[in-house]
Amino acid sequence: MGRLVDYLYILATIGFTVYGQLILKWRIGKFGALPSESFEKLKFVILLLFDPIIFSGFIAAFLASLAWMAAMTKFDLSHAYPFMSLNFVVVLFLSGWLLSEPISIQKILGIALIVLGTVIAARG
Repeated sequence: MGRLVDYLYILATIGFTVYGQLILKWRIGKFGALPSESFEKLKFVILLLFDPIIFSGFIAAFLASLAWMAAMTKFDLSHAYPFMSLNFVVVLFLSGWLLSEPISIQKILGIALIVLGTVIAARG
């Protein structure tokens, strides 16, 4: 049971990372495209930085970092790091479901190869 609890650090890292990516993409999409003029770009970026929802994505990234540091006290990097590829899997499917982004057969095959590689690397 103790080792299983250790994997919660990795799971938390994945969860916070995925949340951050999805929330940033969703919310930034609400602001529109990045302006081409320099002053307008700066104004745009400042608006993004002070948006509370986008800021929650930064907090999630910070929490993911803390969870990852905890995971590093429990696992070898070569064992834990392959699990980070699961971010691709979760983001792909949630971006399709929540953001209506297209999911092609090529993406699904690529994700299947990532999962297979993760399983092989984690066992090695």
